Amino acid sequence: MIRRTFLALTAATTLFAAPLFAESHSKDIVDTAIGAGNFTTLVAAVTAAGLVDTLKGPGPFTVFAPTDAAFAALPAGTVEDLLKPENKDKLIAVLTYHVVPGKVMSKDLTEGMTAATVQGGNVTFTLDGGAKINGAPISTADIEASNGVIHVIDQVILPPM
Repeated sequence: MIRRTFLALTAATTLFAAPLFAESHSKDIVDTAIGAGNFTTLVAAVTAAGLVDTLKGPGPFTVFAPTDAAFAALPAGTVEDLLKPENKDKLIAVLTYHVVPGKVMSKDLTEGMTAATVQGGNVTFTLDGGAKINGAPISTADIEASNGVIHVIDQVILPPM
């Protein structure tokens, strides 16, 4: 799918994360996120949106996974509002904006590259000063799962309205 050369992510980030996710290859994206322990808000949101079965499916998927701290940095009440049943469509849009079809590894990224998300919008990657998606830093890259890959991001990215 998207295959390009990536030059900027440091090996140190991946090396430090490797022991944390050493068994991830045998787990799907959802179980890998649960096992990491710092994606409880994301997992709760995926559950509320009814996307668990999809993200446990064959994929492959590339998920740009915001940490609990990223969700906590949103304005007060945002997460609680998104989790309300009447806002399920909005929640699905936000979550699927963090997913790109296919397996995109960090080495595939190039400066200014864009990719279509499952939500339908596009995201843009920049590499200057470290890899970012729509300006959100990718803090840990290339966490492989049985049905794709997770890249940890430090901010929640929102689709254009």
